[in-house]
Amino acid sequence: MSYTKAFAKSEFERRVAEVKRRMEDAGFDLLICQDPANMGWLTGFDGWSFYTPQAVLVHLEEATPIWFGRAQDAKSAHITTDLPAANIVAFSEPLVHHPTRHPFDELCDLIRARSWDKARIGVELDAHYYTARAHQHIVTGLPNAAVSDNQGLVNWARLIKSEAELAYMREAGRIVTDTMNTAISRLRPGTRQYEVIADVYHAQITGFDGKFGDYASLCPLIQVGEGTSTPHLTWTDEPLPDNGLICMEIGAARRHYNCPLTRTMHIGKPPAEVVRLAHVIVEGGDAALEAAVPGATCEEVEAVWQGILRRNGYAKESRVGYSIGINYPPDWGERTASLRPGDKTVLQAGMCFHFQSGMWQADFGAAISEPFVVTEKGGERLSHVARELIVID
Repeated sequence: MSYTKAFAKSEFERRVAEVKRRMEDAGFDLLICQDPANMGWLTGFDGWSFYTPQAVLVHLEEATPIWFGRAQDAKSAHITTDLPAANIVAFSEPLVHHPTRHPFDELCDLIRARSWDKARIGVELDAHYYTARAHQHIVTGLPNAAVSDNQGLVNWARLIKSEAELAYMREAGRIVTDTMNTAISRLRPGTRQYEVIADVYHAQITGFDGKFGDYASLCPLIQVGEGTSTPHLTWTDEPLPDNGLICMEIGAARRHYNCPLTRTMHIGKPPAEVVRLAHVIVEGGDAALEAAVPGATCEEVEAVWQGILRRNGYAKESRVGYSIGINYPPDWGERTASLRPGDKTVLQAGMCFHFQSGMWQADFGAAISEPFVVTEKGGERLSHVARELIVID
């Protein structure tokens, strides 16, 4: 059975052309991309190989990108991409976790063999898997090159989603809707946290109508009671209480396009302060999504949210949202536009964000977030779980 590629070849050709245009504007001849999301977005490459050094190279004068990675993963590049065989280059297996040598020593050999060793090279200093050691070997191995941070050049090129990408975002939205509703149905006194999460994983991967889910870029998060005052706790074997607050942040991914979602639940009658905070979160989120139209800036959308918070005596210092799309662990954010003061990124149709409206107080917190895509009519919600404090009797 052949591998079903996520996109047509023409989609990747369009993306590479856009990246080359940005490279010319930024003054780069060559990009070395090690972010697995950028590698996948540029070529379609997919595989759990990002724990070892690998890269996709884009050169202004090379028609197609070059994949460079571990020898045993080279077949993955042949299967998942449309790259010509000559542009799939493997490094020697003994270099994996070698104490002194590094796979990028051979990457430098490849660059010299192509006579690119005097190029203006952009690297991804903020990529999770681009290590200090990898950078050191590139700089040392290419002393005549001008190596500098490309400032997330490919990440920014990913910001506006094509119609093909939006189809996957909407499918991920359907999966995360079903997954969150499954999780909510399991929240009963005495149920252990890990039992809820096990069902989350099952729903994430099962998908719907034969459209399977990929592994999400962030594991499911669950907080109970006082734990809701901090956002990033994972599950334990503790049973759910007879009466108490629960927050969950989960995601779903379709062909690695991630759609995150947060909801707050209360077993039994919720305290008035929790009800009030949840009401303000929903009101502020609704108003912000209504303002998320093309031409508005990120900071203007955030200001709508902050205005409603201030009117009700609350304040949120952290950003309220960030761009999302294709990604791999450990994060589903694109590390580009954020909904926060000072971010003057102008919204355009096709941008996708996670409006993370979490509010964490001293003893408890609440979050009722929303993934959305920017449209002419405002933020189109990608999930359809009830936007309210969900009370479980």
